[in-house]
Amino acid sequence: MSSITRQSIYILILSILLLVFVLLFSFLALIPEGKKYRIQRVQLTKEYKDLRRYQDFDSQTFEELKKLQANNRHIITAFDTPFDKDRFIKKYKGLFNTLELTKAEKLDNEDGFSVYNVKTSSKISSPATFYKFLEEVNKSDWIVAVNFPIDFKRDGEVINSSFQMKVYCNSKDSNNSK
Repeated sequence: MSSITRQSIYILILSILLLVFVLLFSFLALIPEGKKYRIQRVQLTKEYKDLRRYQDFDSQTFEELKKLQANNRHIITAFDTPFDKDRFIKKYKGLFNTLELTKAEKLDNEDGFSVYNVKTSSKISSPATFYKFLEEVNKSDWIVAVNFPIDFKRDGEVINSSFQMKVYCNSKDSNNSK
């Protein structure tokens, strides 16, 4: 009995207590947290893949937007240009003997677009001047839609025409939140 010293017994008891503490710490703290860590790591991997997919989609959409803006710069500028009735008449009066623009009554389904009744008369034998006018309007600073029917009436050598057109322009307050 005397071969085991008191100091060795204290070290053995302390070692057993430390082993029990390490085992309890492992089973109660480390292993459950390790399982949570693995679950969170798998979830993070999935979310990272989603993030990459959304970033790729964002960059593709942004590139497409820039390409469309570059290709349609004239249309975007025309959409933002306010319609000037006097400038329109001055620009296209040379194609006709008379050119009158009167603003139509606001219709229910016009969605913020301006509608004008246009009356023209020209001393021609065919409506070719009108088609030249349509080509010029397509190249103008505004986005204009000519609505059918277009009424041509011959009065001797003069052809009178009347039609309705919509002028599309961007509403400046449509981007503001209410």
